[in-house]
Amino acid sequence: MLKINGISTFYGKVQALNNVSLEVNEEEIVSIIGANGAGKSSLMRSIMGIVHPQRGTISFKGEDITRTKTNNIVQKGIVYVPEGREVFTDLTVEENLEMGAFSKKFTVHKLHALFEEMYATFPRLKERRHQPAGTLSGGEQQMLAIARGMMSEPELIMFDEPSLGLAPVIVDEMFDVISSINQKKKIPVILVEQNAFAALNISSRCYVLENGVVMTSGNSRELAESPEIKKAYLGG
Repeated sequence: MLKINGISTFYGKVQALNNVSLEVNEEEIVSIIGANGAGKSSLMRSIMGIVHPQRGTISFKGEDITRTKTNNIVQKGIVYVPEGREVFTDLTVEENLEMGAFSKKFTVHKLHALFEEMYATFPRLKERRHQPAGTLSGGEQQMLAIARGMMSEPELIMFDEPSLGLAPVIVDEMFDVISSINQKKKIPVILVEQNAFAALNISSRCYVLENGVVMTSGNSRELAESPEIKKAYLGG
């Protein structure tokens, strides 16, 4: 579904990623873990065309998208739910959802059907659909960010630190939603997450980034039992 081959990404003269390769297959959750500054968000930004790698290639469903513009990447079926949620605070919940579908040019009937689907998944959003998004709690904003991403009917969805700043009970709910998106919708997921335990628990495979380099990768359950991974990321 997605194949990244040896990308190196820079911000000016500062190298964020060094020869990173990974792949995501259909219907799987792939997690990416690592400390702050490891390059996790830079990887997401590279995939989305927010920043373009100077070396290497990124392909989606066999098509090279390495230098494709972000809006065209969304049209092709990749959606990014960014760190910090980044909802449109002055727009209502419903207007935020509509923005999520903007690139697809759906009919009014299709748009309303998607609204109802998102409201069924997140009932609290329906209760607050006419409120400005900036008045929502952190957990509600994260729900909105996920629902906004789902409004374009993605073929691959990427989550960047979805648990950041949320209460533990809301964190559990977020990961349940991500698992449900993958299992019920059959949408492959890339999950970037500092909560390594949760990431390894819901993913089938994992890549460990350190200083912009993939240090190791493999089956998530096996990595969760690795003494090195336990010591570095799981407090073991």
